[in-house]
Amino acid sequence: MEKDSKIYLAGHRGMVGAAIWRVLKKKGYSNLIGRTSKELDLRNQKAVFDFIKSEKPDVVIDAAARVGGILANNNYPFQFLMENMQIQNNLIDAAHKLDVKKFIFLGSSCIYPKLAPQPLKEEYLLTDSLEPTNEWYAIAKITGVKACQAIRKQFGKDFVSLMPTNLYGTHDNFDLETSHVLPAMIRKFHEAKENNNSAVTLWGSGTPMREFLFVDDMAASVVFALENELPEYLYNVGTGIDITIKELAETIQKKVGHTGEIVWDSSKPDGTPRKLMDITKMHDLGWKHQVELEEGIEKTYQWFLTNNDSFKQVKM
Repeated sequence: MEKDSKIYLAGHRGMVGAAIWRVLKKKGYSNLIGRTSKELDLRNQKAVFDFIKSEKPDVVIDAAARVGGILANNNYPFQFLMENMQIQNNLIDAAHKLDVKKFIFLGSSCIYPKLAPQPLKEEYLLTDSLEPTNEWYAIAKITGVKACQAIRKQFGKDFVSLMPTNLYGTHDNFDLETSHVLPAMIRKFHEAKENNNSAVTLWGSGTPMREFLFVDDMAASVVFALENELPEYLYNVGTGIDITIKELAETIQKKVGHTGEIVWDSSKPDGTPRKLMDITKMHDLGWKHQVELEEGIEKTYQWFLTNNDSFKQVKM
């Protein structure tokens, strides 16, 4: 991939997109294109097609999505299903019809069955039922994976899908209504510390196990996929290491400096019991994560402190 290749990064202002943009710039890529949602509505098929036709990018990276945790997925199933399908289908279809050379699609580990064997291998896709609390988002992402696979199979084009584990990092979403577990914990523990170290109530039992990948490592995997022609259509991206939610909470509590009580609300859902990615395929190709969890939490918390005043409630 030439450093002046034209790269359109959809979702360049989101947590993942912003990290990819930073890493690409750092590596010397000079011809990056980004559009805000106000400038280009990715749900609008004609607008997306006209944009790709006009700009003629060599590469499209799809880091755009409607995302959220268990609560948001439960409360807004139609939006999570429909808007994600609209965004990715418009980008994939336009990239194919207008002969974009390379397409990188970003999904999520939630595409795999709820009770699939651990760690999760790429071949477990569509072998059993999904986790009900986020099946709407998962189904949308599965259709994106399959669309890229179909184009690859039928037309031989370099369309590849990367499935990250749970991501976190700078520019994360700290809105308690829509955020994922790690940033939500950072905010809860911080606000409890500020409130005389009051007790923090967390969802579930604390026993589920989760794997977490710092967003800059995810960005590095995208650049790896950009600079190499990956031989298969689907790759897991993660650390290959997981911890319990209880251990995560205690680690964040320590980093934040909260000394109050943790209360586990077992009336709330746990989600999938365990979700660890098998990352053998990416390791065999030469990619590996660099940032360990404690370092990543520290970086994320420092970013949170710097930007705490700017957070607003996200309207659905």
